[in-house]
Amino acid sequence: MRNLIARIERWETARPFVISRGSKSHVDVVVAEIREDGRLGRGEGTPIYYKGDTPELALAAIESQAGAIAAGAGRADLLDLMPPGAARNAIDSALWDLEAKVRGERAWALAGLPQPQPMLTAYTISLGDPGTMAAAAKEAAGRELLKLKLGGEGDLDRVAAVRRAAPDARLIADANESWEHIDIEKICHDLHALRVELVEQPLPAGRDAGLLHVKSPVPLCADESLHSRAELGELIGRYRFLNVKLDKCGGLTEALALIHAARQRGLGVMTGCMLSTSLGIAPAFVASMQAGFADLDGPLLLAKDRPHGLMFNGSDVCPPEVELWG
Repeated sequence: MRNLIARIERWETARPFVISRGSKSHVDVVVAEIREDGRLGRGEGTPIYYKGDTPELALAAIESQAGAIAAGAGRADLLDLMPPGAARNAIDSALWDLEAKVRGERAWALAGLPQPQPMLTAYTISLGDPGTMAAAAKEAAGRELLKLKLGGEGDLDRVAAVRRAAPDARLIADANESWEHIDIEKICHDLHALRVELVEQPLPAGRDAGLLHVKSPVPLCADESLHSRAELGELIGRYRFLNVKLDKCGGLTEALALIHAARQRGLGVMTGCMLSTSLGIAPAFVASMQAGFADLDGPLLLAKDRPHGLMFNGSDVCPPEVELWG
């Protein structure tokens, strides 16, 4: 019989992590563990705070499924038993990990994907004044892809400062819903001149209709507006890319289905992450194997990581070792 247990863990950040909605000095994650016949499957989720989720609510949601897991509920069953979110992600990831151990295969093989190679990941520069962001970009010299957290007024100056500090880096901009009072078409043309390759979530979720007539030379990417396949249809024509995060969509199982549906509709895919340890990033790595952009730097932003954490080689993140997950 399968036994499900869960807990909340707190992990400190290496430095304040700042976006348009505020600053973080730590992240609280939920960890699900499923034991069966001496084998252990693990999964981690980070509650989406802007959706009203908390570690306590996520923990209670995981614990509520102990009976179903003991009775044999699998990954497909979770899609009906639980809504999208960190709790389902943690259980789904633990089930993937357990199945990989039971079958003696890696998780990507279970997903029908080939043996992975190291993958380019973005590295996040927190929101700050232009000088602070430029200094952080200079400190990250050598990283190929930088993701810049923006906040509204003064964003063009921020990006220009980073471009001067990191003239050879590829850049992604993440507005985090902060451009409601900004001329999006104009700033996107200016950002295109600074060689920005992607702009995430310019408007607040639910107000995406404001993008219907925006002619941007830089592809726009939905983040907060997209959680699972349920929102996909209404984003068509407003975005050219989707940011798929396992904590939003509720696990690797839904993420793979969402990526497939997006690609069928001609949309590009970025896979992202919340602040998390390598245990939270490992299943996202599998999803990222089918994405055009990957933002899997969560563990790099923490003061320390788990044992057997992901190895980062320059700008690349390496596939997870079996001791970590999958």
